[in-house]
Amino acid sequence: MLSVELHSHSELSHDGRDPVDMLLEQAAAVGLDALAVTDHDELGASLEAADRADEHGLVGITGMEVTSAAGHVLALGIEERVPAGLPFDETLDRIAEQGGLSVIPHPFQKSRHGVAPHVTNDQLSEADAIEVYNSRLLTGRANRKAETFAVNHGVPMTAGSDAHIAEMVGQAVTEVGAKRRSTNAVLDAIRDGRTSVVGQRTPWHISFRQAAGGAKRRFRRGLGEFL
Repeated sequence: MLSVELHSHSELSHDGRDPVDMLLEQAAAVGLDALAVTDHDELGASLEAADRADEHGLVGITGMEVTSAAGHVLALGIEERVPAGLPFDETLDRIAEQGGLSVIPHPFQKSRHGVAPHVTNDQLSEADAIEVYNSRLLTGRANRKAETFAVNHGVPMTAGSDAHIAEMVGQAVTEVGAKRRSTNAVLDAIRDGRTSVVGQRTPWHISFRQAAGGAKRRFRRGLGEFL
């Protein structure tokens, strides 16, 4: 089994803080086997991380968190940016056209752009996998709803730290029964449902710091664009 972080953000995300180096160092330090950097509607840092992952003894998985018209979709194993704002079904199609893997993060958390309120169950079950454990939780109710949906509809399950600062990488990981230590092997195993999830809640003070820091960075970037 390989331990894989499938949901993390670098400084390229509007609410991220740390450079790729710090994410890779943290992933290696906590004993992960693979890392996907999934910035909001950006791919550049993920391509860099995947290219440099081997320096840290990691498998690098390219990806991004796409803002579809219905909400957020993780696109893994892609090489070209998927545009934001497309309909949910088209977003999944664009990911599949690149041979990528579509994972729906925090689907039942409306306040965090979860897609479930805006798509049918049939549409949601068309994704390659559902994130059933996101470590940035309040009560855990949304995670439980995601797991119930995935089980009832036979959709593979993943976990993700949704880390916006480096020290949170590895809070929630997907254990993958990959046949080889490679990007394609990891993605194939997820498609086949050879996964289990391991996670813990992001500490409250860290969640607050992530949120406050993200708001501050968004304000500064918006002010810079205005000036």
